Amino acid sequence: MSLTEDLTTGSDKEQADRTSRNKLLYAAGGLVAFLVALALLSHVPGSTGQIAASMLRVAIQPQTAALAVAVIGLNIHFGYTGLLNMGQAGFMMLGAYGFSIAIWKGQPMIVGILAGFAAAFVFALLLGIPTLKLRGDYLAIVTISAAEILRYTGRLAKLENFTGAAQGIPGSQYRGPFADLSFLPQDTNWTFPFTKLTYPLTGTDDWWTRLVAWLVVALCSYFVFLLARSPWGRLLRGVREDEDAIRSLGKNVFAVKMQALIIGGLFGALGGIIFILPSSMQPDAMGRNLTFFAWTALLLGGAATVFGPVLGSILFFSVRIFLQGITDAVLPSGLMNTQQTEQFAWICIGVMLMLIVIFRPQGLVGDKRELRFNV
Repeated sequence: MSLTEDLTTGSDKEQADRTSRNKLLYAAGGLVAFLVALALLSHVPGSTGQIAASMLRVAIQPQTAALAVAVIGLNIHFGYTGLLNMGQAGFMMLGAYGFSIAIWKGQPMIVGILAGFAAAFVFALLLGIPTLKLRGDYLAIVTISAAEILRYTGRLAKLENFTGAAQGIPGSQYRGPFADLSFLPQDTNWTFPFTKLTYPLTGTDDWWTRLVAWLVVALCSYFVFLLARSPWGRLLRGVREDEDAIRSLGKNVFAVKMQALIIGGLFGALGGIIFILPSSMQPDAMGRNLTFFAWTALLLGGAATVFGPVLGSILFFSVRIFLQGITDAVLPSGLMNTQQTEQFAWICIGVMLMLIVIFRPQGLVGDKRELRFNV
């Protein structure tokens, strides 16, 4: 390569990095402005204030943060490596089961966390060993089937003393050690400034859980940021774009894919642990719908980006509440009741997803060049 070509390549890389940083800043600033606007609009009387308050409430709930963590893991699978994992809910379920069962049976919280990670690790190995050498669609079929097998296994009546069967495990059986870590007052309600959001500082559905959940999201995002900029992250992109080229360099493509599947699965397990903290461990809450939610959030925010999973998760839940609230406010109850407006909101979400895939496949903050797989 000549000096001129080398300088040109370096200039192009710097320009790409600058564009990526600008997108990140614009997206983060836009998200902050969006949340501030919801907080201010929540004080407006009538339907507008109610819708804004509901959107803000769902935007910062622990389940949204849990989905964001799981989507960060899915982003490692699909966005960076090109793995079509359609069973991220299975990793979430194993993380949640390992955490809740261990504490329910008298083990400390750290053992529960490690048990959830261990279960996800074994699950990734069992999925990856027979499928990662095959085409991506086989992985998609196997993962979605395996996740459903896990869900139906957890619902078995014979496992009631272990998994709680279809009723699951009540949150009171495993939430105690996490609540004991809180340095905030117990059962003291507190309203966030400039909003109408009032929750206990420490309790069942509290500010402590929200604080920890979104702190975990921030740490996970930063970890992926470091991974993406490391040689290993560049190797993932190489596997995604051209496996043969990576093999010609002497790299073990199967090992790289397995590493990505395991790490993304561990993020899913962590998301599952956060998901059940404010509620209970129920297998049906982590069915294939949750995987589809994760995919929608990833495609909405942008694959192969650091901030895309977080942005997509928040907007996914907020937009659904917005569509349902607007429909309830505009249409008379005789034409469409509350249950029907909820179903209509999901239909709109599906249509929006199709439009995004057709007209903006890179998502809101993604780069279209990142979607060129095996070319």
